[in-house]
Amino acid sequence: MPVAPEAKGTTLMSHHHHPVGGGEAKQLIVMLHGYGADGEDLIGLAPYLGQVMPDAAFVAPNAPFPCAMSAFGFQWFDVWDADSTRRLEGARLANSILQPFYDVQLEAHNVPPQELYILGFSQGTMMALHSGLRRPVAPRAIVGFAGRLMAAHLLAEEMTCKPPVMLAHGKDDDVVPVESLEQANRALRAAGVEVECHVIQGLGHGIDETGVLHAAQFLRRIGEASQG
Repeated sequence: MPVAPEAKGTTLMSHHHHPVGGGEAKQLIVMLHGYGADGEDLIGLAPYLGQVMPDAAFVAPNAPFPCAMSAFGFQWFDVWDADSTRRLEGARLANSILQPFYDVQLEAHNVPPQELYILGFSQGTMMALHSGLRRPVAPRAIVGFAGRLMAAHLLAEEMTCKPPVMLAHGKDDDVVPVESLEQANRALRAAGVEVECHVIQGLGHGIDETGVLHAAQFLRRIGEASQG
């Protein structure tokens, strides 16, 4: 059942999935949806990813702002604003809401900050990268589907940590071009971030079984490395 945790005066309604192993959470995976959707759009991945992360709790918040293009959806910022400076300002505002949300959820699940994982789709990938690379304690990993890296020129100045990143993108994506993956890959690697990339043939703007499999394998490898 969705709950509404408080975070410095802001409220993000979120969707939850308990660890499939049935015990107390040892990791927290926060899932950030795309433009015009809500947290329920991604929480359905939790049972599948939970097979390789049985001790992980999953939380999928609704973005903080109503979406102008969807009567029932939400947005992290206005993607249609032609001014890139205003888009970045919107992402920074969303980041100021997400950072305390992460902290509230980590505390609520009694999970240490280094066991945070952030997963995003489309605009949620933009926020996963933007927020995850600016955490005071590095997340264990970031997974992004069909997104892009915002303000790559600011990484050297603003990045506070270098968690490993996995990016997956549909070859036939007509919403966020697949070239965005390689642009993000180059910028992140130049900044010293370890990146794993997957281009999925025949996929448009979405997440398919192949992408989920890549994410599961990545999460399992990262999780096992953290324990060994």
